[in-house]
Amino acid sequence: MDFRLKGKCALISGGTHGIGREIALALVAEGCHVAVFSSTAGRVEKMKMELESKGVEFIAMRADVMKEEDIKKVQQAVFEKWGTVHIVVNNVGGGGRWGKEIYEETGEFTWMEVYEKNVLTAIRLTNWAIPFMRKQKWGRVITITSIFGRESGGRPWFCMAKSAQTSMMKSLAKAPYLAQDGITFNSVAPGAIMIPDTGWEKALKEKKDEVAAFIQKELPLGRFGQPEEVASVVTFLCSEQASLVNGASIPVDGGESKSMI
Repeated sequence: MDFRLKGKCALISGGTHGIGREIALALVAEGCHVAVFSSTAGRVEKMKMELESKGVEFIAMRADVMKEEDIKKVQQAVFEKWGTVHIVVNNVGGGGRWGKEIYEETGEFTWMEVYEKNVLTAIRLTNWAIPFMRKQKWGRVITITSIFGRESGGRPWFCMAKSAQTSMMKSLAKAPYLAQDGITFNSVAPGAIMIPDTGWEKALKEKKDEVAAFIQKELPLGRFGQPEEVASVVTFLCSEQASLVNGASIPVDGGESKSMI
């Protein structure tokens, strides 16, 4: 199927590892030009090497999502290279394992840091992109949230931030002036995804029996999800074929979540 994305310019925050990396590579496979950034220099360099052989234009930069000045440098680089952006994927996030299990022992800093990393970053990238999308009468904004942005179950600061992201996408989708300019806003809500060098991989090494029990009890497919499975859904949402999908929060969790909606 031709998703009609060839030549589109996509900005993926944190697009050098895990879900973000797979999204970037999936969009490249559809002929998109991509801009990715990460605070980890080694991942940026590795991604540059991967993208050089793909036959598309790309930007791969070291930038810290928690620093507004770094975000502005990425935005400027995108503008100087392409003069516009068609797709924004707000992928950077985290905080699901931050803080303490005794919630009241977790300081305000953690709540605010998780909110900033997830929500404020998405606000900055989305608000910057909207004028370009309105001018060209086409745009896609997809935010990677979590099943815990749709239902309870995670630590409260993480649920709060992911719920805020979901609400942001839904609220923007309901704005007629944006929808009628051909811009859609959607959330993709992963469940338990096995990503190298992150929480589940560490847990599997340190608490193998506990993780096995979790898989048996909570994951109907009997396995963790893979980043490329999330990327496939994101790629569809970017496509022309998904033009009527607007304001959705789509779980990609193999049936893990308990919400009916």
